[in-house]
Amino acid sequence: MIPPNPAFQNKVPPMPKKPASPSRKPTGVSLHIGLNSVRPATYGGWDGPLAACEFDAKDLAVIARSQGMKSRVLLTRRATRAAVLKGIRSAAGTLKAGDLFLLSYSGHGGQMPDTNGDEPDRKDETWCLFDGQLIDDELYFELSKFAAGVRILVLSDSCHSGSVARAMPLAPPPPGQRSRLMPDFVGRRTYAEHQVFYDRIQKEVARAARSRFSDPDEALAQVGAAAHAIGLVGKFNPAVILISGCQDNQTSMDGEHNGAFTEQLLKVWNHGAFRGTYPDFHARIRAGLPASQSPNLFVLGNAKAFLAQTPFTV
Repeated sequence: MIPPNPAFQNKVPPMPKKPASPSRKPTGVSLHIGLNSVRPATYGGWDGPLAACEFDAKDLAVIARSQGMKSRVLLTRRATRAAVLKGIRSAAGTLKAGDLFLLSYSGHGGQMPDTNGDEPDRKDETWCLFDGQLIDDELYFELSKFAAGVRILVLSDSCHSGSVARAMPLAPPPPGQRSRLMPDFVGRRTYAEHQVFYDRIQKEVARAARSRFSDPDEALAQVGAAAHAIGLVGKFNPAVILISGCQDNQTSMDGEHNGAFTEQLLKVWNHGAFRGTYPDFHARIRAGLPASQSPNLFVLGNAKAFLAQTPFTV
């Protein structure tokens, strides 16, 4: 009988190593909103006719899909409050750290009285959706629900006045051009007819947000550079970049195929040939527009790395 070789005694064969799991690829989702009109019954008989907002939404969706995003487009009658909130909440419930959410809006911007006391000038900004306005407090509260590390890009081609200069009178648009601003008298009438509804929204959002973060518009109004608002917002986990169509005391112009802001954005993007950062992108867009319409760049959350990326990168 051959004695066992001591070299092989009490040896346990090594377990095969598990292959390293591939790193998760980021996911991109986009929601594009474009309204060429609104429902008159909801806006005191005003239908807010515009020409190019639907084109804006469709053209930005083309960019999103070319970058690998799963996109949804809501045009005019389909761009209701319920549909927009559902789209944002769906993305918030799906996306994880490293993912990208692109939200674009083309339509009228409006204002209404601030009833929850979070605005220094006592006015809230709105997006005019088909069956009612989406208040800025609502929008930022919904964005705050995204997971930490999610990147959110908001493009707003509308008259979206900031808190600093809301009390200033806006200059009329050049002859023959349409601005994307709901007239003040329409805003007052719309609010008066639906005051209970809008006041309730503001109270509910304020109650839910009070323990989480201060109002982003208030934060932006208190600093010279929007990037500094990060330190004022508090528990705002996603990284948000907002590029809006004009400055506080200006209006965004409509067009025949695209709004002025979106038209210049598409030119700078140049079918994906642009390779700069978000600040570069904003600067190039701004340089191509007249002094009467100068887009703004805001950030919320820890957006330093996000700003350094090429726009629309998933």
